[in-house]
Amino acid sequence: MNADQVNYYLGLDHKEHILKAQESLNGVIKKTPLIYSDFYSKEYGCNVYIKPENFQITGSFKIRGAYNKINNLTEEESRNGIICSSAGNHAQGVAFSAQKKNLKSTIVMPNVTPLLKVDATKAYGSEVVIHGDVYDEAYGKAMALANEYGYTFVHAFDDYDVICGQGTIGLEILEELDGIDEILIPIGGGGLISGIAMAVKAVKPEVKVIGVVPVGAMAMKISIDEGQLTRLASVKTSAEGVAVRQPGDLTFALAKKYVDEIITVTEKDIMEAVLLTLEKHKMIAETAGVVPLAGLKKRAKPGKNIVCLVSGGNIDVVTISSIINQGMISRGRIMCFAVELPDKPGQLVKVAQLLAENGANVIELVHNQFKAIDRYSNKVALEVTVETNGHNHIKQIMEALEDNNFTVNRVY
Repeated sequence: MNADQVNYYLGLDHKEHILKAQESLNGVIKKTPLIYSDFYSKEYGCNVYIKPENFQITGSFKIRGAYNKINNLTEEESRNGIICSSAGNHAQGVAFSAQKKNLKSTIVMPNVTPLLKVDATKAYGSEVVIHGDVYDEAYGKAMALANEYGYTFVHAFDDYDVICGQGTIGLEILEELDGIDEILIPIGGGGLISGIAMAVKAVKPEVKVIGVVPVGAMAMKISIDEGQLTRLASVKTSAEGVAVRQPGDLTFALAKKYVDEIITVTEKDIMEAVLLTLEKHKMIAETAGVVPLAGLKKRAKPGKNIVCLVSGGNIDVVTISSIINQGMISRGRIMCFAVELPDKPGQLVKVAQLLAENGANVIELVHNQFKAIDRYSNKVALEVTVETNGHNHIKQIMEALEDNNFTVNRVY
């Protein structure tokens, strides 16, 4: 998008266009209600509300922007059909919207796309083309097909109609809750936060709009900090939904104008947030979806009213299992340690007794007579994984073992 186009869109009446988008989405999407979080409010000493777009049709907010874009197509564009490139939520949003409007749609997805998301996209009636090993290659293929067949390309974030569709989230939040201090929003390409920020600043400019990015995918933050659009050489984060190398031209300009601040979170923060949201709210959310909840610790102050947008919940069971384990380790709920025992009767029982006395539940125990550090030391290697109740409990267990003359090495 060139500078003249960006300036044109910046000069529009954003509120008018977002209200129009809200009207077009009426009866198509769910108006996801805010959920007051007793757990997060207590954890951080403020009032925390969750906007659960993971409960949305297709499992994420993406349907809002996709439908608004498709609803605004000309008759000719509608006849020619549409195309997009996506590895996940945008694909499903476009496919659902095209089906709703009875349009031909083609979705180009990279080889790394989980089969679950490929099948979900096909289920909405779209033709799926698998191409390339990364998103950029899928995008190139989609643009080539669009030029060859005259399809309209539906961009995942750098499109004004898409941005206005996402902005309807901001209107819903403001309509439902008074006295909001901040809204925390994940940032990938910037379409979501741009839309919400446009809506919020048009209606209640005193409400702060805070973007949250993983430390391994800070394209928007770096771009704004440096005052120019910046492309990252690579991104590295488990939050694949926000793993974008470069923001859009329009989203960068809108975020620079309307977003108050952008903060970062670590992978550890993200894993904890997935675990806690599942455990405390019985709510499945994808890694990108919980990024705002992971950022709470940096924004929480007594008395604050904070809304966290959980942007999506499309995550496969295998990934959930892995993340839960990592989250439990991070929260001190699982510990693994290794210890060398004298190779004589009663030592294993002694360790087991100490663990039992200190309330540690043994998950796995590996007693290997041939795995000592020094095979001639007449010692046996013991590796134990236990369920614990936090970092203080782990400290208690380690001290109990060391007080009984065991040398303990923490594995994780």
